[in-house]
Amino acid sequence: MADGSLAGVSSLKGKVSAEEWQVRVDLAALYRLVALYGWDDAIYTHISARIPGPEHQFLINPYGMYFGEMTASSLVKIDLDGNILQETPYFINPAGFTIHSAIHAAREDAHYVMHLHTDQGVAVASQKDGLLPLSQHALIIGTMLAYHDYEGIALNLDERERLVADIGDKHVMLLRNHGTLAVGESAADCWIRMFYLERACKQQVMALSAGRENVLLAPQAAQDEVKMQ
Repeated sequence: MADGSLAGVSSLKGKVSAEEWQVRVDLAALYRLVALYGWDDAIYTHISARIPGPEHQFLINPYGMYFGEMTASSLVKIDLDGNILQETPYFINPAGFTIHSAIHAAREDAHYVMHLHTDQGVAVASQKDGLLPLSQHALIIGTMLAYHDYEGIALNLDERERLVADIGDKHVMLLRNHGTLAVGESAADCWIRMFYLERACKQQVMALSAGRENVLLAPQAAQDEVKMQ
């Protein structure tokens, strides 16, 4: 899966540094994992990873390729100005560049950035109260959760400043009326944070289907305890 050629993309194994190749393999695996869980949205949404080094270059998906097709060699290397730094028949999603370049430029710890449009993520991001403290998943991920108001499709580069201000030092974010976002120092960190956020959102949608009056929120003492753990 990792170094196979696809749609005119030649293998880059042995043509890039060992460090970059490992990041490519890990990032391609994240795309495949998102597809396996059914969290992809056709060719939309994106996951990125910073390439080790001082240049602040990062990898992102080629626009038009399904997540389940992603390989290490098909990922597109770009810089913080959006310049494509390799030969490829593909271009990138401009909205994806806006979101991911903002986070990578501002957060040295955000080596991986994942943005999704799942049904449950969009549903909770569109609810006035946001993520409610009604499950253990929600309590755990809620300690690292931020919010960003919807401004339309993220094509305006000026939005980057507001994205960065809203996420602050948090590790997950609900993009209002839009979806979910998670960051991590490793692919595993990014994945498990998104996993908890998506599970918490799904649990909330299911619980609220019985009516808000039937939903039992976690006791405040329990909420406070989780924040200290």
